Amino acid sequence: MHIFRELEVWKKSILLCKEYYIISKNFPKDELFGLTSQSRRSLYSIPSNIAEGAGRDTNPQFCQFLNIALGSSFEFETQVIIANDLDLINANDFESLMSDIRHIQNMIIRLKQNYSK
Repeated sequence: MHIFRELEVWKKSILLCKEYYIISKNFPKDELFGLTSQSRRSLYSIPSNIAEGAGRDTNPQFCQFLNIALGSSFEFETQVIIANDLDLINANDFESLMSDIRHIQNMIIRLKQNYSK
C-alpha cells in the first residue's frame, strides 16, 4: 500500500483539478452537460484512480490504476484541445493546462515504471 496524499503526482493532479474548475466555470451554459462535465470527470478521474490504486495490496494492482489514470489524462488532454479549438479557453490557459497535463502524464509513466519492476 502507498500513501496517496504523499505522492507528488496526486498533489499536482489535485491542483490541476482546481485550476480547471475555475477555467471551465466560464464555459457556455449549453456545454454544462457536454464538454464541461465530461472534461471535469476525466480530470478528477486522474487523482481518484491514483488514490484508489494506492490502496491496493500489490504493485501490479497499483500499476493497473496508474494505467487508468494515464488514460484519463489523455482523455482530458483531448478535451482541452477541443475546448481550445472551440475558443472556450484563452491561449495562456491552454498552454498552462497542456504543460501541466503533460507533466502529470510523465510523472505517472515514471511512477508506473518504478512499481512495475
